[in-house]
Amino acid sequence: MPQNATALWSGIFFSLAAGMMWGLVFVGPLMLPEYPAALHTFGRYLAFGLIALPLAFVDRADIRQLTRSDWLAALKLAAIGNVLYYLFLASAIQRAGGALPTMIIGTLPVVIAVSANLLNHQRDGRFPWRQLAPPLALILLGIACVNHVEWTALVQNPAADTTRYITGAALAVGAVVCWTWYPLKNADWLRSHPASKPRVWATAQGLTTLPLALLGYAAFWGWTSTTHDPLPMPLGPRPHEFIGLMVAIGLFASWLGTLCWNAASQRLPTALAGQLIVFETLAALAYAFLLRGQWPEPLTLTGIALLVLGVVGGVRVKPVR
Repeated sequence: MPQNATALWSGIFFSLAAGMMWGLVFVGPLMLPEYPAALHTFGRYLAFGLIALPLAFVDRADIRQLTRSDWLAALKLAAIGNVLYYLFLASAIQRAGGALPTMIIGTLPVVIAVSANLLNHQRDGRFPWRQLAPPLALILLGIACVNHVEWTALVQNPAADTTRYITGAALAVGAVVCWTWYPLKNADWLRSHPASKPRVWATAQGLTTLPLALLGYAAFWGWTSTTHDPLPMPLGPRPHEFIGLMVAIGLFASWLGTLCWNAASQRLPTALAGQLIVFETLAALAYAFLLRGQWPEPLTLTGIALLVLGVVGGVRVKPVR
């Protein structure tokens, strides 16, 4: 197999692996609904940062090679792409349920691909709009099909809190903004440092996330104490389940998922990598239906098929320099 083809398919594999692990973050807030979004966020990234410490020791020689500007870039990525993104997302999931935020986040392949084509085409080559539009349209149509099923079920529920769902949708849009910025900036750094190991960069982001998570956790603890919140701190009402879930999400979704995404970003054009984030949506939907214990409706399966067709079509579009 030619070298370019090998890089392409290995990049797709890493994108798939990242999506499957990132899908876990959509069900975490549903598994522990009595925990506020802030505790989910700071707990997850506290675990991520602590996991990064021994990994940083293993890669200490490479970590020392990072410059001050590299650490500043990692801090920005951690603050916006990790902490702020998940704070928005976890809040959205707890207000609107798992399905609606997943569908809104599912627009990321379209938003990122278009943004990359508009802003970063001078680096990767420009994707011809006439060739890019059909797969993007399929992805968007697939998301619309799944969203229609979920929205119909929502409006038929007499106990639904419309205001709460609208607030959740708005927070999910905020998460989209954060994660449109993150992969573009992350890919910029990785492509400008081709000799850097994706594992080391993932660990660096974990290290910069740790102080942010510690500060956030301490601030939230102080706020609950000041307001006399009945939530038992520091680990909530189900401490063992909380610790286990945070460690699992911190290891798989945060560190290992970021590692796989970094590996994909080094191998794929940014616009194509943006489309492959659709794997996260597919994984999140699969986990959500497993958690519900029900099989997707035919229109939902049709939407998923359209998403996959859109990704396959996007893989075949070649950038033109």
